[in-house]
Amino acid sequence: MPNEDVKIGTVDGDLARWFGNPERLTVQRARSELRAGRPVKVTGAGGASLTVAAAEMLGGERIAAWHRATGGAPGLILPAPRLGHLGIDTATPSHLSLDGLTGEEIETILIAVQPRIPTIEHRPADTLEVAALDLVKRAYLLPAAVVLPAEASYQTSLLEVDAAAITNFHEQSARDLTIAARAGVPLAEAPDAEFVIFRGGDGLHDQIAIVIGKPNSHQPVLTRLHSACLTGDLFASLKCDCGDQLRRAVDEIAAAGSGALLYLDQEGRGIGLLNKMRAYGLQALGHDTLDADAVLGYEPDERRYAVAGAMLSLLGYRRITLMTNNPEKISALENFGVNVVGHQRIVGDVNPHNHYYLTTKAERAGHMLESIVRKVVRK
Repeated sequence: MPNEDVKIGTVDGDLARWFGNPERLTVQRARSELRAGRPVKVTGAGGASLTVAAAEMLGGERIAAWHRATGGAPGLILPAPRLGHLGIDTATPSHLSLDGLTGEEIETILIAVQPRIPTIEHRPADTLEVAALDLVKRAYLLPAAVVLPAEASYQTSLLEVDAAAITNFHEQSARDLTIAARAGVPLAEAPDAEFVIFRGGDGLHDQIAIVIGKPNSHQPVLTRLHSACLTGDLFASLKCDCGDQLRRAVDEIAAAGSGALLYLDQEGRGIGLLNKMRAYGLQALGHDTLDADAVLGYEPDERRYAVAGAMLSLLGYRRITLMTNNPEKISALENFGVNVVGHQRIVGDVNPHNHYYLTTKAERAGHMLESIVRKVVRK
């Protein structure tokens, strides 16, 4: 018999207690809707709302057809990096008018590498439109949102998600993080390893920490934050140094006696595997790793670290020595209450396939790799 004293779903507090934070759950559902090709409704202050669809799930012809069917109401929201590639100089996302554009022209605006486009009327995106674009990005879809004012839409049964919940999604995910399972998994170079699985992050998979040995939480814990890289970690791709860094981090932590490696679901510096492959295709055309991401519409690094800070907190590690070549990771963790008392570099092999990539990270992204990229690489 159910407990009659328990009233489920009577207030938001009950929903949060039984099913997790309702706003975060709504954002998760909205991401799934967009990835399935369905629109959602983004709501804001004062009753304002937008019907939002992921542009890549519609395509140029369907966007043009939607534009015609609704009397020209939809607009296209693009981020600053993609706009710059289109010749529109701005530091913020913008709303582009679709008036007079064909499906082929819209497709060019979305994905063309060397676009030739007509003059397009545009304006800075408002707060609700920026949230709509962020939601599409959090769904790991191409950062381009088609928006339609709600009053112009015939849809009445769309999933609704609050703009503030989208903005706060990563931090709320960190607050809701819990340890779901842990078990010993002996590794070749670290037999005394334990896998700790966290539930509640904002990626599409659970987050993982590999704890090696018995770290003393009263001392700085040797720690590596490693963003997932399927190609490098699993298949030993030569295009990056990720797989080398992963295996060497495990080796060095084991040699030190104890520590932790956080394996974060942030493929491709936070853009997802599909968009990472798109960026690889652009690199083959001559773009470096940062410019390739910008052509797609992404900033140089889309990763966020509140969840990593929460993982360390749940493990009881508040003081760490961070294994990284990226100074931004140090400041990001400190912003979330982690005391980074020191750092040490973690260097992979340099080869003819990744030398340009590593050089770009050193010269344009500020990674501490100067001595490495100066090496003469011979085939």
